[in-house]
Amino acid sequence: MKISYKWLKEYVDFDLTPQETADALTSTGLEVDALEEVETIRGGLKGLFVGKVLTCEAHPNSDHLHVTTVDLGKGEPQQIVCGAPNVAAGQKVIVADLGCVLYDDDKEFTIKKSKLRGVESLGMICAEDEIGVGTAHDGIIVLPEDAPVGQPAAEYYHLDSDWLIDIDITANRADALSHCGVARDLYAWLTQNGYKTSLHRPNCDAFVVDNHDLPIEVTIENPEACRRYACLSITDCEVKESPQWLKDKLNVIGLRPINNIVDITNYIMMAYGQPMHCFDADMVKGHHIIVKDNNEGKKFVTLDGEEHILGEHDLAICNEEEPMCIAGVFGGKGSGTYETTRNVVLESAYFHPTWIRKSARRHGLSTDASFRFERGIDPNGVIYALKQAAILCKELAGGKISMEIRDEYPTKMSDFPVRLNYEYCDRLIGKRLGNDVIKRIAESLEMKVVKEDAEGLDLLVPAYRVDVQRPCDVVEDILRIYGYNNVEIPTTLKSSLTIAEDADKEYHKENIIGEQLVGEGFLEIMNNSLTKASYYEETGFNAYPWEETVKVMNPLSADLGVMRQTLLFGGLESIVRNVNRKAQNLRFFEVGNVYKYVKEKWSEESPVKAYVQDHHIALWVTGKHIQGSWAHPDEDSSFYELKAYVENILRRIGVPQGLLVCTNSDNNAFDKALVLKTRAGKALVEMGIVNHKVLKSFDIEQKVYYAELDWTGLMKATRKNKLQFHEISKYPAVSRDLALLVDNNVEFAQIEEIAHQTDKKQLKRVELFDVYQGKNLPEGKKSYAVNFILQDETKTLNDKAIDAIMQKLIKNLTNKLGAELR
Repeated sequence: MKISYKWLKEYVDFDLTPQETADALTSTGLEVDALEEVETIRGGLKGLFVGKVLTCEAHPNSDHLHVTTVDLGKGEPQQIVCGAPNVAAGQKVIVADLGCVLYDDDKEFTIKKSKLRGVESLGMICAEDEIGVGTAHDGIIVLPEDAPVGQPAAEYYHLDSDWLIDIDITANRADALSHCGVARDLYAWLTQNGYKTSLHRPNCDAFVVDNHDLPIEVTIENPEACRRYACLSITDCEVKESPQWLKDKLNVIGLRPINNIVDITNYIMMAYGQPMHCFDADMVKGHHIIVKDNNEGKKFVTLDGEEHILGEHDLAICNEEEPMCIAGVFGGKGSGTYETTRNVVLESAYFHPTWIRKSARRHGLSTDASFRFERGIDPNGVIYALKQAAILCKELAGGKISMEIRDEYPTKMSDFPVRLNYEYCDRLIGKRLGNDVIKRIAESLEMKVVKEDAEGLDLLVPAYRVDVQRPCDVVEDILRIYGYNNVEIPTTLKSSLTIAEDADKEYHKENIIGEQLVGEGFLEIMNNSLTKASYYEETGFNAYPWEETVKVMNPLSADLGVMRQTLLFGGLESIVRNVNRKAQNLRFFEVGNVYKYVKEKWSEESPVKAYVQDHHIALWVTGKHIQGSWAHPDEDSSFYELKAYVENILRRIGVPQGLLVCTNSDNNAFDKALVLKTRAGKALVEMGIVNHKVLKSFDIEQKVYYAELDWTGLMKATRKNKLQFHEISKYPAVSRDLALLVDNNVEFAQIEEIAHQTDKKQLKRVELFDVYQGKNLPEGKKSYAVNFILQDETKTLNDKAIDAIMQKLIKNLTNKLGAELR
């Protein structure tokens, strides 16, 4: 939203500098993206001064040039060669001093010391068009006798540059999409910070109905979509160019002036936040405006000449025969105002935000009007804006108001009642502001105090504040005016602040893991949660079925059509980008949400339960693990490297031995993969080699190893676990090996699980160090060589204790897996 500094001062009294104003607005939550000086005349007449021509003589080497001496009020007169026919001694003139920059369209040139036909010239006496104050070029500017010598030209012409304040308006702050809206926030800030100020806007005393020659009927067929519609007619208008003051206001904020009637409606929208439309009254057939939505299949040509087919749910402003305007979005060709227009109808309305947003997206149209209607305007500002526009039409176009205002308002939209308790406000902010401060800020934000008691306030929040309907919203509004930087939480209040302890712990662990991964050489990436539908619709992955994908109803593009089920594809996009730029040895990690639609959870009472969001951590490893080292040969990254990183994460967050069971994964997004599950079957970690077909579709020619951890699930599984650090045991560990003959279908994970079930105290580690299949083994058998590490934290294990554990291990492996000792 572009705000003019000078225009803003018309609604609120203040003497802050433009930079101070920008800082104040940013502190209230209206973040200023840019602050730029805007000059009415390019260059701001810098380097131009009032001078007096002391002497004027003919140039010795030219029949049209003159040699003058000019007093600029700064010491010795300057010699200037001038070619104007009207230059003469005794004149007051405008002089461009040395170093002054003048402009000619896109070109610019600097006044320098020069010689003209052999005579030195130290400046330039200027004509109107040369400095931008007019168009005449038949001679130099001759000023009145009382013009002060040496006065800067900018002061003489009362040139006052403006400042453009570019504010980044968040979606919830529709009330700030106008100069008056921004003025309200600035007024509240000024009041809170002790400045003398007042808030004001023009009254409507000049609004008088001149006659009743052109009455317009209004019918609203869909009161849900059109909550309020007001109009009036103005006859005998002269549609022409707007006066300079109006064109200047629009130009400063980047709007192109069109004609006085259209410019008035744009001015009202930017001043007060109320979008308006003007119709040629002769195009309103039957002098009857009908607001309706049953226009399916009708062709409609907008003002830009594009043809659109209206849909069933497109709200349109129609006459008795045809649509004239897509309500709140775009006017129709032929129904606007042109030079031939004499009678106009002004429209001021409130349309339901959802209806306008859907129509705008459906037709690919985005206008200043739709931008405001989509976010919610002030329903009680409709008539004020209409009256102000009518007053300006009479003033600038000479028209006559030819009907009483027709205001169709089926269901009145009321202000929002909110009960605010002082104790709640203090507790939420974490600081006691004081009852008087709370009340003063609320009133400065135009909230009406209906009732006040010792506990708090009963407020009526203005209807234009669509984002303030709950006590917490009011507190947020009060805090932003009070100033976030002014809140220093004292230690005595810490115990009263409620923080979700579990969420805090999870966030802390997430940071620890992020730091750990960075320390291991990883780089963090962040990808969009919206992604390509083709990743799920066309690939047939059994772990990411299309029917479980959350679809976006109105996607901005095909690349942002669905919510991601996995972090995999975003990371592959990052890998492609880096590999294409010759960065091939990569370790990435990402922390983000994944989304899934679970049909079985859907119900009419609570359809939102079918949409599941989980927090995941993903790791990608590709390229060389070691490259170009004098101390070590080049070594490719491997699955075991990835597995070590995953195990480090699990160890760091305190996943106990035996909590997760390792099995082969059937996820066809991998060529080979392992999955770690809880004993209840919940998969929490999946890691493996990304499917070669997937890599080929991304044009990746090197292997990629990928792991995805269900962080939400891991936090639930370890919520009651306490991560404790202790000294390295002073008692020695004991190593024992077993060579086990097992069936080919037995996996090492089964052996590991049985071992940890057998002994949970002394058995510290189980590792597979050899697998043999082939000669001298029975058919259908294989041999696992397994190492067991035993240790007691309180004493040295003796042979008897060790043998007891090993015999129990052998017995359980034999009974459960049919294992034999070799």
